[in-house]
Amino acid sequence: MNHSKRWMIAPPLPPSAQAALAAFPPVLQQLLYNRGYASASAARAYLQAEPPFSTDPYQMLGMEHAVARIRRAINDREAIAIYGDYDVDGVTATALLVQTLHALHANVRPYIPNRFEEGYGLNKEALATLRAEGISLLITVDCGIRSQEEAHYARQIGLDLIITDHHTPAETIPPAVAVLNPKQPEDPYPDKDLAGVGIAYKLAQALLDDQAGITALRAEDFLDLVALGTVADLAPLTGENRALVRQGLREIAQTRRQGLFSLAAVAEIPLARVSATTIGYILGPRLNAAGRLDTALAAYELLTTSHAPRAAELAQQLNLQNRQRQELTRKIQEEAEALALAKDPQPLLLFAVHPEFNPGVVGLAAARLVEKFYRPAIVGQMAAETTRCSCRSIPEFHITQALDRCQDLLLRHGGHASAAGFTVRNENLAALQERLQAIVNEQLSGQDLKQTLYADAELPLAALKPELLQQLEALQPTGYGNPEAVFVTRNVRVTRARTVGSEGKHLKLTITDGWLTFDAIGFQMGPLADQLPGQIDILYTFEVNEYNGRSALQLNLRDLRPAGSG
Repeated sequence: MNHSKRWMIAPPLPPSAQAALAAFPPVLQQLLYNRGYASASAARAYLQAEPPFSTDPYQMLGMEHAVARIRRAINDREAIAIYGDYDVDGVTATALLVQTLHALHANVRPYIPNRFEEGYGLNKEALATLRAEGISLLITVDCGIRSQEEAHYARQIGLDLIITDHHTPAETIPPAVAVLNPKQPEDPYPDKDLAGVGIAYKLAQALLDDQAGITALRAEDFLDLVALGTVADLAPLTGENRALVRQGLREIAQTRRQGLFSLAAVAEIPLARVSATTIGYILGPRLNAAGRLDTALAAYELLTTSHAPRAAELAQQLNLQNRQRQELTRKIQEEAEALALAKDPQPLLLFAVHPEFNPGVVGLAAARLVEKFYRPAIVGQMAAETTRCSCRSIPEFHITQALDRCQDLLLRHGGHASAAGFTVRNENLAALQERLQAIVNEQLSGQDLKQTLYADAELPLAALKPELLQQLEALQPTGYGNPEAVFVTRNVRVTRARTVGSEGKHLKLTITDGWLTFDAIGFQMGPLADQLPGQIDILYTFEVNEYNGRSALQLNLRDLRPAGSG
């Protein structure tokens, strides 16, 4: 077995932390300490998902100006548009603000650009059209923070602009009536990691704060949308996000949103058991599928309709589009891989563009390449004059900072440390690739680039009891920034190995230490079935597998290696 991943097991907690956390069970003590909670008070706040700071929305720079301008627009019956992005974060944020403003009797409508015809973010043509249709106030969600030129244009045509966005700003903030983004300089808001829908929620909180005589709606009624958008956008599940998502999962479990009932039904999952993992792997991809293959308006309508037959129809449509998206992603990944490796079989940067690549799934293909090769990857679609690319990266390489160093070659770009996008004129494409390659070489050459898998503790199988599962439940919601508890167990014997799933993609094991026996599942590990040694070390999460109405304890394998090999 070729083992290409590095395991890092957290050191045992020191006696001082053990004493401070003595009120908690031993394994939970270790989990809390690993996540940075070394005192009883901090641990309790974390387990109760209480942000350790004030979450008053008016702390956010620009909030007072934004609220004042929106209230004036409502009072004067101005036409307002909410301009969103086409991913789950943008769609949920659009739905949240449109429904909030409807409840406040505003004249408001959504606008979500078409990925294929308009691209990401604000564009002048859309602004001109909206202004011609009578819109006088435009509120962006999940976009706009780098739309300098478009903001100037909006001002020229008499369109007031409020920008709400969570992406990293450029050096100059676009001119607008108000800009809500806690990442902008000198913004005092204590949590910088809110998703786009999280910032839309803060605006809704401020707008609904003193409107009891106008609507019975509370901002908390939208936490189902906040949970969907925050998890799907991979915002860290720490701080305020952790609190919002935990409450949002409760809202989803008892939701009155018809579209969520229908979406859960086609995905064959009970809403009462929806978790952050369910959103990330099941609900989120289906909501995203609309904007990846066509227009995101179907996802928006699903989240806002109260008509059950229409919700069922839309849910079926998204489910079908998600299957199409999966197949298209697999095909583009294979083609991009061949292109990226054609000149160099061991590149530090995987770069592939093609006229026939679907721009809606190039980011997913790039993510798959990063997962397979543990290298930054850029995949894009080349049109007649420009090429639009999606980028995914590894912790060792900040992709947006790299693009910042290529700003003179780009028409537009933006993103985060691990994910970004850009548009480049075709005549600059070769120079851009060359410069990015040089930046990658400068930062990554000589490094032993291996994915590092982190484990919380090494445990014997005897420690894997139902009460441990109850302790793990207290860590929820887990995901990006707040990882699931991961354990290592050494020297277990494989008593049965088989492949399961379509095309034998997954690995099903029965393992034992001689006293206890567990089933284990290794997703995407099917090819290992024929090369397993008799004794292995395993790195895994501990969970309940529910199938055909039966529940059983199960190990979800993240990695395995021959016993004693490292």
